Formats: sequence, C-alpha cells, structure tokens
Amino acid sequence: MKPMIWKPEEGDEKFNAYLDQLNHAPYEVIMAILLVVFCLFTLVVIMGVF
Repeated sequence: MKPMIWKPEEGDEKFNAYLDQLNHAPYEVIMAILLVVFCLFTLVVIMGVF
C-alpha cells in the first residue's frame, strides 16, 4: 500500500504549470455575453413600450 503522505514527483511541476496556463476563467467573454444579454433585454423592453 502506498504511504498516505504525498511527495512531489518529477512531472508535477510541469503539470502544475500547464494547469496554471489552462485554468483561467474567461472574464472578458462572460462580460461580453452579459452586456449583449442586457442590451437585448433593454431593446425588448423599449420595443414593448411602443
């Protein structure tokens, strides 16, 4: 049975660097989608008034 204490292995640093490069939330895309949804909602409300 393997020991319960984790010790870093030789490939862990490269794998962590890869995950750091990969795992970032696309805040610009999220904000752009929210802006488009807000503008469309506003347009529908304004069109509904007239």
